[in-house]
Amino acid sequence: MDSYLILKLIHIISATVLAGTGIGIAFFMLMASRSGNPQAVAVTARNVVLADWIFTTPAIAIQFVTGIWLMKLLHYPFTSTWFIVVISLFVFIGCCWVPVVFIQYRLKNIVEGQERDDVLDARFRRLMALWTALGIPAFLGIAIMFWLMVFKPLGVI
Repeated sequence: MDSYLILKLIHIISATVLAGTGIGIAFFMLMASRSGNPQAVAVTARNVVLADWIFTTPAIAIQFVTGIWLMKLLHYPFTSTWFIVVISLFVFIGCCWVPVVFIQYRLKNIVEGQERDDVLDARFRRLMALWTALGIPAFLGIAIMFWLMVFKPLGVI
């Protein structure tokens, strides 16, 4: 079997895991926070943090390694506009994602320490708003990156 096709398959699967896990995490975290139930948020936040470590983190590493490897295998220049835009988006998405992971820990800690079971405090709401504000551009960045990967509009060679 062709090593290029295997590498490309791994790259596509890791991109799918990365995007799918991210969308799933966002959906469940938003729905739990909208419920107003601190116990639901605590359980969801614990699972979201776990999912980031089990799925998102390895997928990011695999994306980076396979992306660079594909560039070398195909003899695409690392100085091309396309690559510079793609790697810049990769870094931008990472700059959004890293704070989100820390915010998820803080959200979990807030709800686990909640004295009343029927309200989520103002700190929680502020952090959830920041979490959402960082997630939206990250997801837009992922969508743009998918588009760039498929269409390569800036020219690779």
